[in-house]
Amino acid sequence: MTIESLLVFLVLNFAALAVGSTYTKKGTRSAWYQNQRKAPWTPPGWMFGFAWTIIMICFAVYMAYLWPEVISPWLLAGLYVLQWLLNAAWGPVFFYYHKVLAGLIIVSLLMLLTGLLLVIYWPYLQLRSLFILPYFLWLLIAVSLNGYSLLMNE
Repeated sequence: MTIESLLVFLVLNFAALAVGSTYTKKGTRSAWYQNQRKAPWTPPGWMFGFAWTIIMICFAVYMAYLWPEVISPWLLAGLYVLQWLLNAAWGPVFFYYHKVLAGLIIVSLLMLLTGLLLVIYWPYLQLRSLFILPYFLWLLIAVSLNGYSLLMNE
């Protein structure tokens, strides 16, 4: 891992969060979201920003370790870009357009992709692969929250 690659992935990861959060901040205060029936296990609002900060730092470390190790950097770059697009897309789809089913599909694909990264690149990083685990676990929670919203509000 180099400091340069870590910084690149930090910037890219937080850029995805910035895109999504421009819709999420306004969306969480919207009447539409406030009137939604939310899952009993929904974390308090402050936890989302805290969790995503930790997750994106860990994911940047994961990617910085992984990048120089892979045989096919183009495949990893493609998977990373897909992950970036899905991550950035969920906020607008769910909070701005109120497309709960589409949001569930996006966050589910993102969770599956993150799990795929964990599994297929485990041989390269082994225990350092655990840096992606917070991302995967948070996405499991996100899928459950989005799914609950779909079932209870649509």
